[in-house]
Amino acid sequence: MATIHDVAARAGVSAATVSRVFAGSGVSQDKVRVVLAAAEEMGYTPNRTARALRLQTSTVIALIVVDIENPFFTSLARGVEDVTRAAGYSLVLCNSDDDPVREGSYLDVAVSERMAGVILVPTSDRCDLSRLADRRTAIVTVDRALHSHPVDAVVVDNVAGGRSATARLYERGASRVACITGPRDADTAELRSAGWRQEFRRFSPTADPDAYLEHADYRVDGGRAAMARLLDAAEPPDAVFVANNLMAVGALAELRSRGLAPPSFGMAAYGDLPYMPLGPSGVDVIPMPTRLIGATAATVLLERIKGSADPLRTVVLRNESD
Repeated sequence: MATIHDVAARAGVSAATVSRVFAGSGVSQDKVRVVLAAAEEMGYTPNRTARALRLQTSTVIALIVVDIENPFFTSLARGVEDVTRAAGYSLVLCNSDDDPVREGSYLDVAVSERMAGVILVPTSDRCDLSRLADRRTAIVTVDRALHSHPVDAVVVDNVAGGRSATARLYERGASRVACITGPRDADTAELRSAGWRQEFRRFSPTADPDAYLEHADYRVDGGRAAMARLLDAAEPPDAVFVANNLMAVGALAELRSRGLAPPSFGMAAYGDLPYMPLGPSGVDVIPMPTRLIGATAATVLLERIKGSADPLRTVVLRNESD
């Protein structure tokens, strides 16, 4: 079995650095990535026997999100904490940064710490929950469904959100509504663009939807680059549906840089826009019930922790404007 010294040697750092990585303190992100990758390759799980003994009847829950800097996940975390704290549980917040290796390391920590449950925003459908399942640890996925493992899930109606946002733009006079969605392997990205595609085909039946669809990384820079590609096309759109809030910030910045600020150029965003202190943006926002998503996921998880044997379920919440 690999030791902390083996991981240190593989990563090219000291054992003390490895210890600090797993303690979550005082280490650069570059070293965190190197150490977590080495630990994953060697199958290393930190030895926390003494702490685990104290957690035989654990009241600790892990919440693993993909981007804590996104206000969507901050609000979601608050909803989780409201419910878990009231029930006497402590919450540990983990940021996977949409990195499967980092996600796997946090899941291993949940196993070694004997945590009572995990609420997870999975990085992809290939997320491995087998070790948690072997321990019968309660698991709920949130925001993104997970089809590779049978677990409870709490999501919003992403298809309906994509349809609603796109239809609004057409009803306000747009003739070609493009879509900027997330990565191809993200469940939410495919569902939101599916909703957009339905309305695109209804209102622009002679146009090719694939010519007006861009995939990006759910980040500001990705949204801006995708908007630039759409505007540089031979037949650019006159409106755009952006499938998350951070990409919408980037797309809006690109539009403004070209003198196309909404509402003269139609734009709808899925989720409230952050970083907008200068007044109305002209963007049509589809609000998401972020705090309710977190609270619902926590409620479902606590039911499982308490022994519920009900069939697994996927709770689908309505968007606030539906």
